[in-house]
Formats: sequence, structure tokens, C-alpha cells
Amino acid sequence: MRKSIRSLVWLSVAILGALALGTIALHRGEQINAMWLVLAAFCTYALGYRFYSKFISAKVLALDAQRATPAERLDDGRDFVPTNKWVVFGHHFAAIAGPGPLVGPVLAAQFGYLPGTLWILIGAVFGGCVQDFVILLFSVRRDGKSLTEMAREEIGIVGGFVAYAAVISIIVILLGAAALIVVNALKASPWGVFTIAMTIPIALLMGLYLRRLRPGKVLEVSVLGFVLVMLAIWGGQWVSQSPAVAPWFTLTASTLAGIIIIYGFAASALPVWLLLAPRDYLSTFVKLGTIGLLAVGIIALRPTLHMPPLTRFIDGSGPIFAGSIFPFAFITIACGAISGFHSLISSGTTPKLIRREPETRMVGYGAMMAESMVAVMATIAACVLQPGTYFAINSPAGVVGQAPEVASATISGWGFPVTAAGMHALAQSVGEQTLFNRTGGAPAFAVGMAHIFSSSLGGQAVMAIWYHFAIMFEALFILTVLDAGTRVGRFMVQDALGHVWKPLGRTSWYPSILATSALIVAAWGSFLWQGVKDPLGGINSLWPLFGISNQLLATVALCVATTIIIKMGKARCAPATLLPLTWLVAVTFTASWEKMFDPNPRIGFLAHARQMASSAGPGHEVSRLILNDRLDAAVTGILVSMVALVLLESVFLWISVLSGRTQPRVKEAPFVATRFAAEEQG
Repeated sequence: MRKSIRSLVWLSVAILGALALGTIALHRGEQINAMWLVLAAFCTYALGYRFYSKFISAKVLALDAQRATPAERLDDGRDFVPTNKWVVFGHHFAAIAGPGPLVGPVLAAQFGYLPGTLWILIGAVFGGCVQDFVILLFSVRRDGKSLTEMAREEIGIVGGFVAYAAVISIIVILLGAAALIVVNALKASPWGVFTIAMTIPIALLMGLYLRRLRPGKVLEVSVLGFVLVMLAIWGGQWVSQSPAVAPWFTLTASTLAGIIIIYGFAASALPVWLLLAPRDYLSTFVKLGTIGLLAVGIIALRPTLHMPPLTRFIDGSGPIFAGSIFPFAFITIACGAISGFHSLISSGTTPKLIRREPETRMVGYGAMMAESMVAVMATIAACVLQPGTYFAINSPAGVVGQAPEVASATISGWGFPVTAAGMHALAQSVGEQTLFNRTGGAPAFAVGMAHIFSSSLGGQAVMAIWYHFAIMFEALFILTVLDAGTRVGRFMVQDALGHVWKPLGRTSWYPSILATSALIVAAWGSFLWQGVKDPLGGINSLWPLFGISNQLLATVALCVATTIIIKMGKARCAPATLLPLTWLVAVTFTASWEKMFDPNPRIGFLAHARQMASSAGPGHEVSRLILNDRLDAAVTGILVSMVALVLLESVFLWISVLSGRTQPRVKEAPFVATRFAAEEQG
């Protein structure tokens, strides 16, 4: 009877999800309610976790509850620490949830709400969640080894070396771009700086509380952290309004860059239980709490999606970024669907914290689903805005014009009415001087989020509070990528240097920790400092590389995952990773080619450099822009070439194993029985 009831419940969820997806995909004419997107997401995620992740767990990975994890066997109190599964979930979610799920869907909304929504849902369930889960479990079974070490051992020395060079280059670019976004979000923002700064001592207190004062009392420390974070948010508002205190937290970009570099070093060098894990767990309160509150606001308000399902810009002529839906929608939306950066966390900090092997399903697959939900909420936040308002905020001045009246006329001419007076009133309501030409996605998300919150909680009188809260929320999302990403980079550098001199490869030896932390921070810090000093802000040269690099990294991760699955003798299950890999190769290689060689100056790096060289007069800034374009093209070409080598070596190995010419051997750590199973039964 119970089985019949469960079957009926899941059949109902499937029917409801199909109805919601059908409404989103097929509805034309009248505008639809945002509730359909929320309903489709919840049903898709529920079915994906219940059935597909269970299939991956049982048939592909064969999770073993009796097997000791490296956190148990190699417990050193610093990097390898058996940690409560909810704390690990919080750390993993906070570490993977960076700028992508917030910014990418907002930018991709220029195509309409349909392409981005479908990619977020399908890409996450069959791609992103699978990648995170599989890489996490394979790293757990290999003493928490990094992605590059697994590539070297499982694919081959050449593939491993090339993968290392590609991954370390990609992670430096990702962290440099993410750090620059944090600086741009927090500069001259005393509210955001104060609240973000307060999360550090709060995290230290939580770490000491859970480690020394009340070990294992996760609920107590969770309540303590939640209360203190709420006080920090309230305190940030007070600080921003205090003439005496606000100047202390109103920092320049250069000052913030220096502070962030120091913080990245500290987060990498300090014991994981002291700062990294509790701070990321703490950040999860704000992140999931805010997303949950946003979902409640959507359910209560049931806002209408004013953006059409498809816009006129699907032809590639978009004002926010040029390029057609394929491949650029799938590059713009990375985190939230599938992100290579996640594989670094899944083979970096997280596998060293996992207490029991079956917990990898909840942490790997489940945390990625939570991030995908963030991307859905970001899509809604962008699409509840009037299209004219959306394009006025996100379109650069070079496309629509600098003057508000000119920009309004240009956008209205596209069929999306907007007025300069209306935009001025909106800017005043959120406490800004202007909202025209606020490119990058973050301001549009904040306006949409403030609109939803103020309509359901407090009205227009508190819209400015919600707007600045959203800006702080976005900065918190991005900053947690830096601490975990820097630590992962440190692990990778240690892995490589350990082949030169073994003590440098020991993650517990403090001289090695300090030296390798300094190296990785110096690498991404140089990108950050260059961006801060760039007269045009730096993000124009770093962000295109961010999207391409992220998906190239996912390509490497899925090559490693597919190789291990085939070598395990489970070739029939290989499509679980092979299909998303094939899609990513098609998307990423096409996007890379177009960004390098497309003759349209708004798309191709080299075409834009030629245009600048022929039409612009001499000057330092023009020369800098031309150099950045050519550098972007060169870096893109080098990264694509390296990833192509990894792909080719992987394919040759698969053919060799499947044809019987090569004896498959996986490099797992020896089986050791866990003591935790007996303790739980006792």
C-alpha cells in the first residue's frame, strides 16, 4: 500500500512538472506567472534527485557505507576533518555558488526567459549535478586528490600535465575575475563592507564553538550564526547611515583589493575548521535564507514575467552581448547549469571533509540543485522587470547612447518602451543616482529582487533597503568562491611541487602551506590588481574569458569522470557523463572559435582589435584595449588547444580499453572499513 501511495505521489509530481514545463515552453501571447518557473524547477529537481541521482549512486558509483573516507583515515585537524554532513553541504554550496548563478541568467535574459530556464533545469539535472557528484566521489576514493592528479593517474602523464596547466590557468582567471566583481560591488558601499567583514569574526567564533566549546552541537551554532548574521545586516544599515562611522567602511577599489588578497591568503592557510568551513556554512544561511525568502515572495506576490519567452535578439544582435543563442546562452549561463569550477571544489576542500561515503550524494548532487534554484530565481528577478527597464540597466552606453533621453529612444525603438523620467524615478527609489548603463547583471538582479521583496514585504518605502541588501547578498555569494577556490589552488600547487620535492606535497606541512598559498594568491591577485588599475575597470577583458574557461574546465572534469567509469568496467553507464561532455565540447569549442575569429567586432576579439586599430586615434587607453583583445584571443586559443589534447588522449584511452588492447586499472585508495558505522549502530 505504501509503495502504491509513493508511486502515486511521484506520478503526480511528474505530471505537475510536465504541465509547468509545457506552459513555459509552449505558451505564447499573454504573459505568464513566475510561479510556473518555480513549480517546474521544484518538480524537476525532486524527480532528478529521487530517481536520477539514485541511479548514479547505485549503478554508476556503487556508494559503500562501510568504506572509510579520507577525512576519517587521514584526519589531521587542519584539512582532513570528519565533518557533519549539513556543515559540509553548507560549505560546498557556499563554495560553488559564485557570480555565475546570479549574473549569468540575468545577462542571458536578453534572449527571453525560455532558453535560460530550460538550460538551467536540464543542464543541472543531467550535467552539473552529475559532474559535481561523480568527481566528489572519485576524489573521496582517492584520498581527496585534485582533479589534475586524477587526470594524471587515470588518463596519462601527457593528459595529466596538460590538464594541470589548463586547470591552474583557468582557476587563476576565474578567481581574478571573481575578486574584481567583489571589489566593484563593495567599493564605496559601507553597508556591504561592514556586513561582509563581520562574517569573518562570526565564522571564527562558530568554528571555535563547534570545535572546542560545544563539539557536535550543529543546531546551537547554527542558531548563534543566524542571529549574529542578522545583527550584522542590521548593523550594516546603521553604519551606512552614520556620518561618523560610514567613512571607516567606505573603501576605494585599491584598498579593497589589498584586503581581499590578504583574506584569500588567510582562508587558504588557516585550518579549514577555523575559518573556511564555518564561514561558508554561515554564508549558506544568508544565501539559502534569501533565496527561500525570494521564493516566498514570488509565491505570495505571483509576479508576472514581463519579458517574452523569446526576444528579437535571438539572431545574435543583442545589446548586452552579441552572439546567437547557440552557443552563447550556454556559455553565459554556466553556474546554475554546469560549471567546471565546481569540479575543483568537489576534488579540493569538500572530499577532505566528507564523513561517510553515501553523504556525497546529498552534498554533490544536492548542493548543485540548490545552486540551480538560485539561477532560476535570478532569471525571475530579471524577467519580472519591464523589458525596457531591463535593457536600460544592462545595455552599455556604446550601444544605446550615454544620455538618458538617447538611450530611452533607442530602446523604445526596439519595441521595449522606457522613459528617462521613469528610470530616474526608479533610481531614486533604490537610492541610486542613475540606473542607465549599469552593465554586468548585478544591478538588474538587485532591482528585480528589490521589486519582488518590496511588493510583498514592506512596500516601496523599503525598496532602497532591499536593493542594497541584494547588492550585499551578491557580494557574499562571490566572496565565498575566493576562499574555497584559493585553497583548492593551493592543493593543486602542492600536488605539483610534491613531484619535485615530497615535503612540498604534504598538505599538513606549514612551510609548504604558506609558500603555496602565497603563490596562488599572488597569481590571481596580479589579475585583480591589473583590473583595478585598468581605466575601463578590467572586467571587459576578464569576463569573456571567465565563461569560456569555466566550461572548458567542465570539459576536463567530464573527461576524467568518463575515463574512470569506463576503466571501472561500467561502459554502459558512461553516457551519464559522456552525453553532457559531448554537448559541452560542441558549445565551448564553437564559442571559443567565434570569440577568436568572428568578423563581427562585437563578437570576435581580433575583429574588435582591428576595428580599434583602424578607427580610433592613438592613445594609452586604445592601445590597452587592443592589447587586451589580442591577449584574450591568445589565451582562449591556448586553453582550447590544451583541453583538446586532454580530450583526444581520453578518447584514445577509451577506445583502447573498450577494444581490449589496454588492461583497465583504476587508482583507488585501498579499502578500509569505517568505524563510524559501528559507532552509529552502537
